[in-house]
Amino acid sequence: MTFLTFVSTFCGGLVGIRYRDKLNLVLGFTAGVLLAVVVFDIFPEIFSLLTQTQASSQLPMIALVLGFLVFHILEKSLLIHHSHEGEYAHHHHPTVGVISALALSGHSFMDGLGIGLGFQVSPTIGLLVAVAVIAHDFSDGLNTVSLMLVNKNTLRRSLSLLLVDSLAPILGVITSLFLRLPPLWLLIYLGFFAGFLLYIGVADILPEAHSDRSSYTTISLTILGIILIYGVTQLLP
Repeated sequence: MTFLTFVSTFCGGLVGIRYRDKLNLVLGFTAGVLLAVVVFDIFPEIFSLLTQTQASSQLPMIALVLGFLVFHILEKSLLIHHSHEGEYAHHHHPTVGVISALALSGHSFMDGLGIGLGFQVSPTIGLLVAVAVIAHDFSDGLNTVSLMLVNKNTLRRSLSLLLVDSLAPILGVITSLFLRLPPLWLLIYLGFFAGFLLYIGVADILPEAHSDRSSYTTISLTILGIILIYGVTQLLP
């Protein structure tokens, strides 16, 4: 089962590499996927954990704002630092792509951790979580490669980060054998990661998708990405 998470993630990344000459279309789709993951996947998990823990709803929302601001400040600081290299509006720096890809790998690690913890509760829950993760991992691989390539990383480096993201769920499953994450910490993590995804999806990737070759096709692919993730979250418990 964990091997399927590797295959799904890696195949998603290969699709991104294969169609890198049409990166604006890939980015349009990716932006829709990221937005939908936040709204239809992460937010329901946050609401469920709030009910379980009886924690304040402000906690994950503060984490969301921090996730948004941390990456915004980090990215803009890099752009300001390297502003002499080119015009600001069209400038990209490979470090931003690497940081983004590593953050997505962190999310993939948590997905694997979720699979392992699910199986600790019951085989049925573990299986359902695993199916959901495998369905999402294709998009994770696609997102990782897209973020690397749009920030002018080499193909070799993009493949290296794709490999890291593909292995992350397996490492998460292994870690779950030794660690049990408290629900409160998971709540904070989900809020922080939701803010990060909102930033890179809406403030970073979507404008880039329309920067050079904006079209109705790009818009349609964004909507398709949203519909796809909505369908996956509705079909899987």
